[in-house]
Amino acid sequence: MKIENNISLKAFNTFNIDVVAKHFVSVTTIEQLKTVLQLKNYPSKLILGGGSNILLTKDQDVLVIHVNIKGISIVSENENSIIIKVNAGENWHEFILWCLDRDYGGIENMSLIPGNVGTAPIQNIGAYGVELKDVFVSCDVLDIKTNTIKTFNKETCHFGYRNSVFKQEEKGKCIITSVNFKLSKTNHKLLTNYGAISTQLKAMKVNTPTIQDISKAVIAIRESKLPNPKEIGNSGSFFKNPIISKIEFEKIFSNFKDMPHYPVSEHEVKIPAGWLIEKAGFKGKTFGNYGVHKNQALVLVNYGNAKGSDILNLSKLIQKTIKRLFNISIEAEVNIL
Repeated sequence: MKIENNISLKAFNTFNIDVVAKHFVSVTTIEQLKTVLQLKNYPSKLILGGGSNILLTKDQDVLVIHVNIKGISIVSENENSIIIKVNAGENWHEFILWCLDRDYGGIENMSLIPGNVGTAPIQNIGAYGVELKDVFVSCDVLDIKTNTIKTFNKETCHFGYRNSVFKQEEKGKCIITSVNFKLSKTNHKLLTNYGAISTQLKAMKVNTPTIQDISKAVIAIRESKLPNPKEIGNSGSFFKNPIISKIEFEKIFSNFKDMPHYPVSEHEVKIPAGWLIEKAGFKGKTFGNYGVHKNQALVLVNYGNAKGSDILNLSKLIQKTIKRLFNISIEAEVNIL
């Protein structure tokens, strides 16, 4: 463990934004993390995981702590299910591939979501009808104030749509060090009726899909719509899908009869943010070396050496335009630093 000075964070964020960390350290054990947190010479610290859900808009005049704790282990299992402990620094998609190799089911619909396991519970990641909370058992966190490990179960995490206790009252107070998942070993529950999965499976000539087939279908869909961060800087979906009241929806729908919508509850409706952005004319629009992706309006992209502030200003322009056209507020899903 070595603290370095003036380190570029370009390789540590999927937007590929080139900002500098005044101080930087990568920790590979919980003990190293505890030690670094107690360093009094660096009063200001920033915790960094896979860098997939952040937009860096300026140099970071702090100690950036890269949580790189690896390891996957089996906690318990029976004939039908297994509980697996995954440390925070493990790549999310690589963990899915590890499970598929062993025929453990439950997370295949979330294939190819960028980022690390440790940041997954923070926003309760999800895709194609499945959310992290569906397979979540518990997570261990390091309490920054007491420097001790605590455990959060599903109830105490207060999971919501792209939300959790770690984005609310526990924000900045703890660091997730590992996550426990409960996955199926037999009688896998296959979810193929969401989005284009069933269509993709037909194209693959798969009539009786396995969890491996579903993963391949999801990967194919995502690769056709979403840019690879290694090739074009992005953080996946930049905005949350807004949830509005049925009364508000009915007013807007009277003017936009083609607006897709999904009931969330008896009184609320979810609107696809991508549809709103595309309808507003932003899909595929470029502004020099940054813009909105041509295949997916939810994705803001860095085509070259864009600044984080460029991306941020574009996101604000989109939000302002959506509010003006539809009277709907859309919220950024990424953390802006």
